[in-house]
Amino acid sequence: MTATIPTTPADPSAPTPAPRRGLLRRHRVLASLCTLGVALAGYTAWSNTRPVNLSASIEIEATPAEVWQVLADFPSYGKWNPFITSSEVTSEGGRLEKGAKLRNVMHDSSGDTTFEPEVLTATPGHELRWIGKMGPGWIADGEHRFLIEETGPNRVRLTQTERFTGVAVPFFEGKLKADTLPQFHAMNKAVARRAEALGA
Repeated sequence: MTATIPTTPADPSAPTPAPRRGLLRRHRVLASLCTLGVALAGYTAWSNTRPVNLSASIEIEATPAEVWQVLADFPSYGKWNPFITSSEVTSEGGRLEKGAKLRNVMHDSSGDTTFEPEVLTATPGHELRWIGKMGPGWIADGEHRFLIEETGPNRVRLTQTERFTGVAVPFFEGKLKADTLPQFHAMNKAVARRAEALGA
């Protein structure tokens, strides 16, 4: 004859065993991290579809070659440029060309900021464009462009633009428009004075 061992029903009020509590805690932490990751990915995608664009144009009585001569003469920036007060090609060879690395010091009402952008386009007499990145590339990117367009005999339009993207950019939109955009206009006027003097 086999003896039957009585069993006691589980007490629902009894505390959860420690291993199970730890597992539940890990699940909650993982769920929170996943939610945060999804939110950050969504915000990153959203911020990159809403760039901040700055643009300033000026008409200059000069040839495209004369305006390019002023823009490409980096060693002279410190003498006349109120915005990009210093610029140099730091990559091997020192040539202003696609892929070249630059070191620029930009000045506005908040002070000086140093950037190390990469040249995307350097077409004499037509276009100079570079991109600078803050952090790994998704925090803030700025694509800066100078476009020279001939509008008539001895007359061009210089348009300076910058397209800012990244997760930090929406927080600085007001500052960029209030502090940086006026410096675009100031530099354009300085380029015009210097280019027109070349042809005088």
